[in-house]
Amino acid sequence: MTTLFVLDVEDFRPLAEVASKDPDVTVRQRGPYLEVAAAGPIRIDRNATGCRNAVWYSSVAAVEGGQVTHWDSSELVVEPIGAGK
Repeated sequence: MTTLFVLDVEDFRPLAEVASKDPDVTVRQRGPYLEVAAAGPIRIDRNATGCRNAVWYSSVAAVEGGQVTHWDSSELVVEPIGAGK
């Protein structure tokens, strides 16, 4: 399971909301964080989130069972460890 954690504050909630539109992704509250989880990769389109640069590049609190493989001004991708190898 690939899991992305973002702090549950107004600025970061759009990331979880956009990710939750993928039917393979689940989002749930876990303490002060939103846990975004999927069996496969998690892809979040920055334009869909409406996040500014400072928010976008400070949004990831932690990753479990995966790794950030792409994170630029347009997309964040977290893939399961060992994916594509």
